[in-house]
Parts: sequence; structure tokens; C-alpha cells
Amino acid sequence: MPAQLLLNLFIAFLWMTLMDEDELKFTTFFAGFLVGISIIFFMHRFLGTQFYLRRLYSAIKLLFIFIWELTLSSVIVLKQILSPKLKIKPGIFKYETVLKSDVEVTMLSLLLTLTPGSVVMEVSPEGNVLYIHAMDVEQSKDSLLSQLGNFEKAIMEVTR
Repeated sequence: MPAQLLLNLFIAFLWMTLMDEDELKFTTFFAGFLVGISIIFFMHRFLGTQFYLRRLYSAIKLLFIFIWELTLSSVIVLKQILSPKLKIKPGIFKYETVLKSDVEVTMLSLLLTLTPGSVVMEVSPEGNVLYIHAMDVEQSKDSLLSQLGNFEKAIMEVTR
């Protein structure tokens, strides 16, 4: 991925010099950068790696998934807090993740902890089991499991 970005920057600077303008302009550099993106997109299979902007797209998609899940869980927690009587059953459950690396598991743990109503209490030494405390296990466990699945798919797109 870094090699593709450096190649793209090289193409953009080459484009600027070949345009033979009196002064350096950002628009010329940007046009060269777009030309470089198209060249690398069509040539990336010969470079032996995936197209480098795909990972950027996946990271932006992960950000939007996090914002969506943050909004949904905030609404659920707000409904529970504003109800006249708290009818919650807090609890801890075990979740086995398919993520392999420490970075992926840490990212999943942080994303889940940042959403209201749940906290990752512990990660097993092997790194494949998370112990999660939920504010209301009976009602929110299914939504938490779907949230974890969404996060796992998006994290795997970013890191692999």
C-alpha cells in the first residue's frame, strides 16, 4: 500500500513537471494525482497487492458504521434511563471473535466500549474471547451480537 501511494505521488509530480507551467499550481498536482489513481487502479493487479484506496474506503465505512451503532445504542440507553422504573438486568456474557491479530481485537474492544451500554471487561490471553458487560443483557444481547458482527466485518475489511 505505501508503495502505491508513493508511486501515485511520483506520477502527480511528474504530471506537474510535464505540464510546463510557469508556477506550481495545486490544481495541476491534483489532476496528476487523479491520473495516477486511474493508472494505479488499472495496474494494481500487476503490482501484486490490492488497490490502496480500497482500504481508505473501508476505514471510512467503518467510521460510518460506528457512528450509526453509537446513535442506535445511545437511543436505547436513553430510553432505559428515562423510563420511570429501571427494569434492567445487567450481566456479563462471553463472546468468541473471529478476529486474529491484537490490533483487530483491540479495535473491536475499543469500538464496543465507546458505544453506550456495554463494556469489554477482559480479553482472554489467546485474544479470541471477549468478556462483555451489558447494561441490559436480556434485551440488548441480540443487538450487541449484531453490532459485534458488523464491527468485525468492517474491521476485517480495513486490516486485511
